[in-house]
Amino acid sequence: MGFDASWLLLGLPLAFVLGWLASRLDQRQWRDDGRRAPKAYFKGLNYLLNEQQDQAIDAFIEAVQSDPDTAELHFALGNLFRRRGEYNRAVRVHEHLLSRDDLSRTDRERAQHGLALDYLKAGLLDRAEDALRRLEGTPLETQARLALLTIYERSHDWAQATAIAERMQQSQQGDFSTRHAHYLCEQAQTQATQGNFDAARGLLTHAIDLAPGAARARLELARLQLHQGEPAAALATLHHIAAAAAAALPLAAGLFVESANACGQQESTRALLQEHYQRLPSLDLLDAIIALLPAGSTRDDDAIQHWYAGYLDKEASLVVAAKWLSRETLTHEERHPAIQRALDQAAKPLTRYRCAACGFEALQHFWQCPGCQSWDSYPPRRVEEL
Repeated sequence: MGFDASWLLLGLPLAFVLGWLASRLDQRQWRDDGRRAPKAYFKGLNYLLNEQQDQAIDAFIEAVQSDPDTAELHFALGNLFRRRGEYNRAVRVHEHLLSRDDLSRTDRERAQHGLALDYLKAGLLDRAEDALRRLEGTPLETQARLALLTIYERSHDWAQATAIAERMQQSQQGDFSTRHAHYLCEQAQTQATQGNFDAARGLLTHAIDLAPGAARARLELARLQLHQGEPAAALATLHHIAAAAAAALPLAAGLFVESANACGQQESTRALLQEHYQRLPSLDLLDAIIALLPAGSTRDDDAIQHWYAGYLDKEASLVVAAKWLSRETLTHEERHPAIQRALDQAAKPLTRYRCAACGFEALQHFWQCPGCQSWDSYPPRRVEEL
């Protein structure tokens, strides 16, 4: 039986038509998928701008499922998971990005940084440290080193923090001299607690050289000198604070009194404090001046009341008013203790220190805020004086 060429003539157009239909179907499906991905993306962006994070995450997940190769959607999704506190999901997103062979070098570094932040927020400091170390020598090196400083500060690893601060200073990635000095002071406190006073002094001297305009290192050195029976040396160190960091003088007021009493230099010390007090009155300086007034006079109470009244003439202070009233005699003296307790209770919150960055209040002055971890955010003055 011979081959019938008519079947060939009929089959070729049919094959052409079927191929054309198949290509049209593929193009239509591709266009539909392409339309769905941008639509989901813009929907997620709209939710994000309206601070509807849950809906934004759902929309971005839909977009990623439609186009799993879109790196930017993965980055957006990972950041949203981290902000929402779903750190495990954020880690999986960034690990998925890092596992892709087609990822560019820049995106790989971004994914590595995102993964480090996921671990940091989740409190996995060891993993975060390892992830951040991998960013050395990249454009994200500065951000990675700042995050490492956060880790070492939270874990009180002051030696590692010192090494990072030195490296950043040498690389001209910012001025870290004051922060570096704080790290040295923290190490000096540890050495002094362990009885290594020479090592503590060496660290504090280095800190003073690094940040001569900062008060902390000199305060710590004066406290150490006083503890070791060197009140004259402590007083000399405190005089440097008055010259180089006069704004921090209220923090040194108590040490001035203790050092002056120990070496018999009450009068000259009181004169120095009065000179600074005239320029900028302070509750702590006022207490120090009163503590250094000559003793033994029958007019001691009158002299003290004079200082309190002088302060009240300049500033409306409930703290000082309560102290002034404590030395006065009332018409109904039997009511005095109850009235005094009420005033002291009302004045007590005004004697706290307040962080200028987050508002965290504390009875003692902190060099690093326990609330927001900011350095030097506590003014050296009480809440009532702010």
